[in-house]
Amino acid sequence: MARNTSLLTAQREKNDDFYTQLSDIETELRYYKSHFEDKVVYCNCDDPSVSNFYKYFSLNFQALKLKKLITTCYKNQQQDLFSRHDSEKAIWLELKGGIVEDGAYKPKEPVVRYLKKDGDFRSSECIELLKQSDIVVTNPPFSLFREYVAQLMQYNKKFLIIGNMNAISYKDVFPLIQENLVWFGPSIHSGDREFGVPPHYPLTAATHRVDEKGNKYVRIKGVRWFTNLDHSKRHEELVLYKKYSPEEYPKYDNYDAIEVGKTKEIPADYYGVMGVPISFLDRYNPTQFEIIGLDRPILKELIGKQSRFVLRGKENFARIAIRFRNP
Repeated sequence: MARNTSLLTAQREKNDDFYTQLSDIETELRYYKSHFEDKVVYCNCDDPSVSNFYKYFSLNFQALKLKKLITTCYKNQQQDLFSRHDSEKAIWLELKGGIVEDGAYKPKEPVVRYLKKDGDFRSSECIELLKQSDIVVTNPPFSLFREYVAQLMQYNKKFLIIGNMNAISYKDVFPLIQENLVWFGPSIHSGDREFGVPPHYPLTAATHRVDEKGNKYVRIKGVRWFTNLDHSKRHEELVLYKKYSPEEYPKYDNYDAIEVGKTKEIPADYYGVMGVPISFLDRYNPTQFEIIGLDRPILKELIGKQSRFVLRGKENFARIAIRFRNP
């Protein structure tokens, strides 16, 4: 099995330049078209010369009926593909709507400015641009995911961002999931995704490639779209077919709940608390289920000790405690 060494290396060494593929952006964004009319979109971790987020929104500016697109990047004015973000200036690009002439839509030329500071999303300049925006869409630095999400919540922004699904275990992220303030997007449910990386990026991942132009790519497991934009898939009821039996669904040794190893095997007739894999969030319908909590925080509060749920004397994998909302 391929190890997710690329993401672990990124978190240790702060190599956060993962470039999202246009096809992945297009597949996810098709669920949200109604959200973008007359809105200001801000991509605040994106070099417009290489960002597929900028490419997507600039190409679909009229179709989405956007009001404005703002893009900023961290210390980068180079036009070379997959630059190292090490120049002295940071770019602020602004694209507004075009005009219709002779029945044809003609977009305006983007306005390019230089930021006074380094373009970090936490800088005062970028925060001012954030305040002007309605929806933030980007792939933020993996190593700063907690801080990035906290800023979006602080300024009450709508967003669609990419992160690793393990981020749900963060103590300042899971409560947002539990309270239905953040949820997963619908287009990525399993498998891995390929990202472009800069030339200097060490190819330590088991699955990587270099194309004919010398551009590097790595595949990363467990990525998800995190959002607070509603989408139709979120309200589809999970169809269940299994029946409860004590033999098939044993109770944990240290918590009053049954073990459910796969989301599709949730028993339709059990109305107590169940422990399910974190991938349950891919199919989570907030009107069908209630999230009680995450295993370690639950046991920390219950017995004063952080632990996974224990099954037959052995600590289990990470589990989310759930129950039916309206049995």
